[in-house]
Amino acid sequence: MSFITQFIINQGIPQETFVLLLMLPIMATVIAFSRQVIGIKGLDIYTPLIIAFAFLVIGLKNGLIIFMTILLIGTLMRLLVRHIRLLYLPRIAIILIAVILAILLLFLAGAYSGQKDLVTTSIFATLMMVALIERFVAVQIERRVKKAIIVTIETLLLSIICYRVASWSWLQNQIINIPLWIILGTIIVNILLGRWTSLRLSEYWRFREVIKHTELPGKK
Repeated sequence: MSFITQFIINQGIPQETFVLLLMLPIMATVIAFSRQVIGIKGLDIYTPLIIAFAFLVIGLKNGLIIFMTILLIGTLMRLLVRHIRLLYLPRIAIILIAVILAILLLFLAGAYSGQKDLVTTSIFATLMMVALIERFVAVQIERRVKKAIIVTIETLLLSIICYRVASWSWLQNQIINIPLWIILGTIIVNILLGRWTSLRLSEYWRFREVIKHTELPGKK
């Protein structure tokens, strides 16, 4: 354990909180790498981070159940209320109310079936995911259905990747032992990503026919 880590823990800050805070720049770097190099877009940088943190608190299985419930009910309610002449914010409020009721029903179903781990889920982490419903509804309104589905799947994929990275015990030990080097490393990686000018890996696949038929320099 490094001197900085030991000092912070001695001041009363829990070790778990310290590790989670330093996981934030690592997960943000993973998202930046996924978007700039691989081509996994997602919604933005904050949405998959929030979902990943919720997964860390709730657990991946219950987190996915709650996330899919929120997304499904939010989408269905959007389709229902779009036929009602309402302003945007009241419409979102109605969708939010329906999502909260669905979560309560999910908890009741968990209690009735004996799924105690679902019932005792962190309410704060659940509310973090519920708060994101407006973002997903906005994407569904702004984009076509196919693109909205793809972006949602990519966002969920990034969240799961970040969850796996943040729950990696080896990386957690490195954060405790060399926190400054971890932060410095993420800064350097992001500087390099900021200067990335090549095609993304997904674009090589997307434009493979064009690349295949493009003549190499100097070739006749």
